[in-house]
Amino acid sequence: MSSDLLQGLQANLLSPPVLFFVLGLLAAVVRSELRFPEALYVSLTIYLLCAIGFKGGVEISEVGLSQVWLPTLAAMALGGMISLWTYPVLRFIGRLPSADAAAIAGHYGSVSAVTFITATNFLKVLAQPYEGYTAAFLAVMEAPAIIVAIVVGKMALRRQGPARATADDSLGSVLHEALLGRSVFLLVGTLLTGFLCGKRGMDSVAGFLVTPFQGVLALFLLELGTVAGRRLNDLRKVGPFLVVFGIVMPLLHGTLGVLLGHAVGLSLGGTTLLAVLAASASYIAAPAAMRLSLPDANPTLYLTAALVITFPFNVTLGIPIYYAIAKWWTGGH
Repeated sequence: MSSDLLQGLQANLLSPPVLFFVLGLLAAVVRSELRFPEALYVSLTIYLLCAIGFKGGVEISEVGLSQVWLPTLAAMALGGMISLWTYPVLRFIGRLPSADAAAIAGHYGSVSAVTFITATNFLKVLAQPYEGYTAAFLAVMEAPAIIVAIVVGKMALRRQGPARATADDSLGSVLHEALLGRSVFLLVGTLLTGFLCGKRGMDSVAGFLVTPFQGVLALFLLELGTVAGRRLNDLRKVGPFLVVFGIVMPLLHGTLGVLLGHAVGLSLGGTTLLAVLAASASYIAAPAAMRLSLPDANPTLYLTAALVITFPFNVTLGIPIYYAIAKWWTGGH
């Protein structure tokens, strides 16, 4: 396992996307003027979500729904359960207020599309095959985790008295944000499009959705590096518990993802990707939902935990660790 881990760390840390992330982080630390226009950042996000969703849909059309439904259902349940058991850890061990504990739990039950994409790039560098339909996991894990966290948070606030229940109580608003937010809508929509188009459709758009993919990912991680770097000072505000939480919980969830992935019959590559999703934390869909439904939650806490602690850990060290665990547990198959 140690040799697998060292090989994975070397392959990951020297890959262009991760090096671009480190470059962006360094730019923020030295106070460079490097900063992406907001429109470009949004455009890169849309491109990456469309590319991974479309390719996942094509893969589902190739293998058939009969092979996809069980691991997809397992991934969906995992996302919701992570939010459910992460909340008491934050509330009673971390002693965070109910709204903050629920919001952070929702971020960790939800998933990071860019961490997933970085993991697929890592597997390609190692020539490790994986099920392309794992992109479906990315689409289905987001909403259950957010909904569970919001429901738990609202219930906790109600127990503290009506005066604390200041969040929007409309179930329709919660469902709309969780199911029709930009990232989930694009993933589900392009997944369905890819499924309907099939391989012939992929061949027609490969020049746009496949060939530039690595370069776009590198640019996106460059920008995320600058964003994370500008928030480094927030580490002093979140306290040591949240720093430890942001590293230990992904390791635990990644290990759980390995066990579940192997149990539902995924390959080594697919098991690694499910582990990465379980270990990741959202910083796109979840913050928007929490701002709407749990406005009492402190954005500094959940954004710093997800973007400044867990995301850098995962894209540099975490992904090779989950791969090594998966390879050890599955026997390399």
